[in-house]
Amino acid sequence: MHKKSTSTEKINMVTMVDIHTKKQRSKNMAAIKGKNNRSTEIAFIKIFRANKINGWRRNNKQLVGSPDFIFPKYKIAIFVDGCFWHNCPKCYIKPKTNIRFWNKKITDNINRDKAVNKFLKKNGWMVLRFWEHQIKNKTAEKYLIKRINKCFK
Repeated sequence: MHKKSTSTEKINMVTMVDIHTKKQRSKNMAAIKGKNNRSTEIAFIKIFRANKINGWRRNNKQLVGSPDFIFPKYKIAIFVDGCFWHNCPKCYIKPKTNIRFWNKKITDNINRDKAVNKFLKKNGWMVLRFWEHQIKNKTAEKYLIKRINKCFK
C-alpha cells in the first residue's frame, strides 16, 4: 500500500541538487551522442508500410546529413526533425536556463540543416523534411503521403 506524498516530500523531490559539478555534467551531456529517434522512425515505417511505399532505406550514414530515410532509386532524402532540436515554429519552447548555449545549439542545427539541404539538392537529391509532431499526428499522415508520393512522379 502506497502512502500519499506530502507537500514537503514533493518540494524535496523537486529541489534535489545535482550531484555533479557543472563541468562534469557538461562532460556527461556532451558524451551522449544523437541516435535515431526510434519512436518517430517506427511511426514513419508504419506509415510507409500501411501505404505500400517501398524502396526506402533507413539511416544512411554515407550520405551527407545522414537522412533518416532515403529512396536511392529516386534520390529522395527524408529527414524527421525533432521539434525542440530544430526550432519547430509550432512546438518549440525556449529553455529558461543556459539560454546562450541553447540559442547557439539550435541556431547551429538550423544552419547545418540549410547547408545539408543545399548540398544534397546541388547533387541531384530531393530533400523532404518533416516535423516530429507531424509523424505523431494521425491527421497529418495524408499530407505526408501526398508529399512523398508527389516525389515519385
